[in-house]
Amino acid sequence: RTGSSVEREASAHRTLTLRAFIREYRDRHGCLPAPFIDFHAGRSTEPDWSQADPSVWKLATQEARCLELGNADATSQIDAAIDRIRGKYDDMILIGGPPCQAYSLVGRARSRGKRDYVPEEDHRHYLFREYIRVLRKLQPAAFVMENVKGMLSSTVESRLVFEMLMEDLSSLGTTNGHLYELRAIMVDGDQIALRDITHPADFVVRAERFGIPQRRHRVIIVGLRSDVASAADAVATVPVAPGPRSVEEVIGTLPMLRSGISKGQDSQDAWADIVGQAALQLGSVTGIGDASKFHKEYMRLFERFSRGTRLPRSSHSLPQGYGTAGDDELMAWLENPKLTAIAQHETRGHMAADLARYLFVSVHGKIRRTSPKTFEFPEMLRPQHRNWDSGDFADRFRVQLASEPSTTITSHISKDGHYFIHYDPAQCRALTVREAARLQTFPDEYLFLGNRTQQYVQVGNAVPPFLARQIARLLFSTLRAAPRN
Repeated sequence: RTGSSVEREASAHRTLTLRAFIREYRDRHGCLPAPFIDFHAGRSTEPDWSQADPSVWKLATQEARCLELGNADATSQIDAAIDRIRGKYDDMILIGGPPCQAYSLVGRARSRGKRDYVPEEDHRHYLFREYIRVLRKLQPAAFVMENVKGMLSSTVESRLVFEMLMEDLSSLGTTNGHLYELRAIMVDGDQIALRDITHPADFVVRAERFGIPQRRHRVIIVGLRSDVASAADAVATVPVAPGPRSVEEVIGTLPMLRSGISKGQDSQDAWADIVGQAALQLGSVTGIGDASKFHKEYMRLFERFSRGTRLPRSSHSLPQGYGTAGDDELMAWLENPKLTAIAQHETRGHMAADLARYLFVSVHGKIRRTSPKTFEFPEMLRPQHRNWDSGDFADRFRVQLASEPSTTITSHISKDGHYFIHYDPAQCRALTVREAARLQTFPDEYLFLGNRTQQYVQVGNAVPPFLARQIARLLFSTLRAAPRN
């Protein structure tokens, strides 16, 4: 059972509340609520969930809290929730992490660009202490803390933030005199286990090693109360999901789509004409290497668009064979045979000039199996930007390679999509919310509420659920083997 969850952003909180409702409803009734199936398929507007099951909806709204860590109201409500949970359960686990903007490399770069920015005055650097405060009050059997890799190198007060965090975590104690022992999640062959660390980098979890179709590297710290820590060394390891998994394996079965056109007429014919003419022009360009292969591919695409081949901007159609993944654990996790549609698989609009760049990048990825740097772009595609040749933005346009895990899905995907270009030149577009969600291993039934920008942000800020599931298995085995007080 989830006792309480906290989220500060309003649309993400709505999503969290709906998930709490779906989880509890399914536990009680053994199925998804019928109004959800219709809403998910786009056949109805969002219903009043309290009408589907008032008692379940009440529990969901009590569980999911819209709070901002660090302020007095959040502290009061979190403390009250902890007191309530303690009265219902013998032991608990704390999962989460402080906001990462102050620690991420991008966030730090933005902060350095602000005049009069003083790190010591940025309260976000110290939000890990709110996590420590909750730990101290909850005194769980175990905790899992997640953050960006940049936390290992972030400094404040002339000290590494990570060193300050380690000192606080290592000194934590419970009313029964127990301390917390810190463990890293290690992959050993086809098994995962909790192990002592020898270096802070041991805490870095590489998602692709857990069968996640994404190169996502994050700091994950597991803390075990000393009365249960011995079980971590005694318990058998648990299997890791087989990998690596590729982008095409996970999103290649979804319906093909075209992008929109952000300026000018947006229609299937207009889009096909723009992309077709770009293919014709690029096919005549020489000096980009592998000229014959590039020319052949561009001419094939030009003929495809000229023949009248057309794609929609959105599709809810379930792929053929959907929900019959068999022994493929990841695909069985993603697909739900009870669904009647694919949700949130709609494209955004792109400028005509960017469509030509997307076409070049995706063809380059298909032929060379790399994403081109800015200096590899033909002259006709180079924008009039002073920093284009500076080297600072060499990956300004980046294709996700079909045969490899994706790069890290971040909240930046909500901005323009240039870093998240689909591998298929015939579609010439950025990833949809559903494709990004699949690469993050969100099941297809998982709906993100809010507008599309907010949906992208929610996807990019998350921990891959299929990774979290494997960590949960490992913790469950460890705690089950621990002695009872």
